[in-house]
Amino acid sequence: MAEPPGPPAAPSTGRPPDADLVHRLAQGDRAAFGELYDRYGTPAYSLARRICVDPGLAEDVVQEAFLALWRHPARFDPTRGSFGTWLMTLVHHRAVDAVRRENTQRRRTVPLTDDDSAFVESSDHQALASVVSAEVRAALHTLPEEQRQVMALAYLGGYTQAEVAKLTGVPLGTVKSRTFAAIRRLRGTLGNLWAGETTGVER
Repeated sequence: MAEPPGPPAAPSTGRPPDADLVHRLAQGDRAAFGELYDRYGTPAYSLARRICVDPGLAEDVVQEAFLALWRHPARFDPTRGSFGTWLMTLVHHRAVDAVRRENTQRRRTVPLTDDDSAFVESSDHQALASVVSAEVRAALHTLPEEQRQVMALAYLGGYTQAEVAKLTGVPLGTVKSRTFAAIRRLRGTLGNLWAGETTGVER
């Protein structure tokens, strides 16, 4: 009598981990780069578009970020967090830099008229927001790595908790608990700032 068949093998997703793809990329594997782009090209563009607004500028930002990945894949350290978090942070920084360059260029090339008063007011708000953002980014670095990871995606990237869970591979409940713990710590660190303190800001 034939022996009964054993349990079926677990299906393979066929998707290597991000860290493995980055390692292969560091060895010159173009296919690994293509797979990383397929996974993160769309969310990277969505983040850049939120910050830049202009679609062409957002595309340039994404190209710059992936070019940096292609040239220096070893800059990603898997011991410090997920690849998705690292890449989205890189995209965010480059998008902010691009917007600042565009605003500076616009001020230099476009003469100021009475019709530009709304733009000037908006720029003043952006300058103040950049000061606050710098304080928040500094405070984020005081958090434990797992809390900083979810807060960076939520604050810097503008992602929902469900989207953060998907990007990081962490259960939604864990993302929520880490976010709650991080907010409690940040309230203590940023208490003076959130209370309206402006000490040290030049007029």
